[in-house]
Formats: sequence, structure tokens, C-alpha cells
Amino acid sequence: MSLLKNTGRLAGRTAYISGASRGIGREIALKLAKDKANIIVAAKTAQPHPKLQGTIYTVAEEIEALGGKAFPCIVDIRDENQVRESVEKGVAKFGGIDIVVNNASAISLTKTPDTDMKRYDLMHTINARGTFLVTKTCLPYLLKGKNSQILNLSPPLSLKPHWFQNHVAYSIAKYNMSLFALGWAEEFKSYGIGVNCLWPATAIYTAAMEMLGGGSSIKDQCRMPEIMSDAAYAILCQDSMTATGNFYIDENVLRDQGITDLTPYAYSKDVQLMPDFFLESTDSVHSSQYAIVGKDGAPQKAAPAPSVSPANAAAPKADSGAGGAGAVSGVLKQIEGFLTPELVKSINAVFQFDVKGSEEGVYYLDMKNGNGSVGQTAPPSKSDCTIAVSGEDFIKLFSGKLSPTSAYMMGKIKIKGDMTKAMALDKLLGKLKKAKL
Repeated sequence: MSLLKNTGRLAGRTAYISGASRGIGREIALKLAKDKANIIVAAKTAQPHPKLQGTIYTVAEEIEALGGKAFPCIVDIRDENQVRESVEKGVAKFGGIDIVVNNASAISLTKTPDTDMKRYDLMHTINARGTFLVTKTCLPYLLKGKNSQILNLSPPLSLKPHWFQNHVAYSIAKYNMSLFALGWAEEFKSYGIGVNCLWPATAIYTAAMEMLGGGSSIKDQCRMPEIMSDAAYAILCQDSMTATGNFYIDENVLRDQGITDLTPYAYSKDVQLMPDFFLESTDSVHSSQYAIVGKDGAPQKAAPAPSVSPANAAAPKADSGAGGAGAVSGVLKQIEGFLTPELVKSINAVFQFDVKGSEEGVYYLDMKNGNGSVGQTAPPSKSDCTIAVSGEDFIKLFSGKLSPTSAYMMGKIKIKGDMTKAMALDKLLGKLKKAKL
């Protein structure tokens, strides 16, 4: 669902987009194609993935169908030779490069003990080194390009500890992309190259999130990737001489374009949207200033993530009010009555809940062994993740008023262990909601 009309301003210009075979990278490629732009589709996926849709060739076909021109390239942006070859061949085909979109990225939401070095290296070689390598290789052509732009899909910079404590390796890998943009904006200013970052105000549902364990209940709390492609298009149409060094937030960019009703971008109109990583939650009124860190270095607050009416509670209901006596154990008992071998197999995780406040204690939910079980003790087998939560927020989680992922992002729960297993709780809650318990 694209709300921003194409103007044709990018017609004939050439964009190098990393990670363009699916998700946000694909949507940006298709948005630019509507202007009859040339797209170098740089990604690793040449053969269909068993679980994820899209290859460089299918995206190239979509680009051509929309009136653009495509050059699909098999590129692992960690490989210097592959990057150089894709740039040289793309330039030979289209005559130059005017736009670079550094979209390719790797994610692992794990704490230090749970982050293996293979995953650490993957994040840092793709997010940081890959972004640097692609930009460095394209730079000679950007210097000759028309209204040249570099756009990194990375977050606004903040040194508040809570953005690092639960996934420091990922945070730093992603912040490297933002730091590069901050430095390049100054380094390339005299050459007229605009360098900016773009980040979503809410979670965006892509195949990557689905692979992390998000089901339909997660999707309902997300926006479509088209909101990012519309925002990226608006940024890339700006004057590179003046619009540089900014950390843009998607919804603020679109409001500046006169789009005030963003509900068409949401998958569900009746569920609270999940705020994305790295954005401060504020109560401030929206400002047209959407640079989190502007050219003068002064920090600015992001507009708050939008909130719509939460869905009516359809999951298990507590025996008494939120946080009341017996509420936590009552919810678990109701869940126990709903467990089936098939559901246990689909979740495949053991959860431990360290409940604080009313009904303080240790509880478990075994969705891995046998027919599943619950209890007011530590789990009989090793937990896949431990969730620290207040009694009140525990009730909200299982009454449909709070999702585990959004609760984590807002700091309402703390998670130790496998983050993807924690996200599987959303899958469970979606099934409970359908059952109308």
C-alpha cells in the first residue's frame, strides 16, 4: 500500500541497492522503478529459498514490469571482489551510479553469553564492513552522479545504556552504519553528496521477522514495508546539497509530505502498533523536524510511535483483576487446559517467568516436552528463555493487551536466553486469541 505518488524525479538515475531481493530493499527498488529508474539489484539470493520468497531475478522482473531497468547481481557484500565486480558491471550497463541504498543487514537479538562469534562476525561484516565497502566502491561514480545520495537503513544515535544491554553486539553493528553516515555527511558535503539514515517508527513486517519466529499476531502489530519505501523515495528526491546528515523517521518524513493518515500502512487497524528498536518513547507533539541528530549535532527527540485502540481481550482471562490474588496461576491453569501435542510441538520452547510484585515467584510454561505443562516452580527441564515481568504485565501479556515483543522493546519485560523463542510467545497468544479463551 503506497500512499506517496511518484513524481518521475528519479527517471534515468541509477541506484545500487544492497539486500534488494526481498523485504524493504525490494520495496525501495520497486518504488524507484515506477520513476523509470535503473536498479542494480545486489543480493545473495539467486536461487529460491525454501521459506523466503524472492530472488534477484524475480525482483528484476518486477522492476522491468513497472517501467524501470534492472541489473541483477549475485553479491555477498562481505566479498570485496563481488562488490567491485557488481559495481563495475552495473556502471558498464547504466553509465554510472547516482544513489546507494545500504539496506543489507544481519540481526541477532542476543546477550553477550548467547552470541556466538560466527553470528557476531556475520553482523559486523555485513552491517558495518559491508556498508563501508559498498559505499567506498560506489564513491567514484557518486562523485560524477546527478544529485547523488547515500541512504543507510540504520537508527538514530543514542548512548543510553538500555539500547545496548540486551543485544550489545547487534546494537553496535547497526550503530556503525549510522556513524558512517554521520561521518560521510561531513566528508562528502563539499562534493554535493547527500548522506542520510532512515529508520521506522514501528516494527515493519518482513520475511526476516517471520524467520525470527513472528506469527500472525506479530504481523498485526506491524506496518507494511511500503511505508519505508515511500519515505526513502521522498528522501532521495531531495536536494543533496542541503538535505544531508539527517536521521529520518519514516512516519515523520511522510507527514512532511502531507500524508497524515498512516493507517493504510498497517496490517491491522485494531491492534496497537509495536514500536521499533532504538526510538525514545516521548509524549511530545509531532514536530516537522525529523532529524534525530541534525547537522549541528544537537539531539532531537523522535515523534512517538502511534497507538491505536488495542484489540478486545480474547485470550485467557484472569481469575481476578490484573495483579490480583491467583491471577497469574489462574492464567497458567487456563493455558494448561488448552495445550495439545501439536501446539507444544509448534512452539517448542520452555519458558520461565520470574514474576515481581503481586504473586511474586517463579512460574514455568513447558511448550516443548510431551503434552506440555505449567507450574509455580522452576521448570523441570532447562528453560529456553527466562522472562522477568511484573504480575500486572504478566496478566496483560495473556489477555491480549500487550505483546511479548513490544513489551520487551518498551522495557516492560527482561529476557534472558533465546530471543527467537521469546518471540514464539506471540505465536502462542495468536492461537489463544483464535480459540477465544
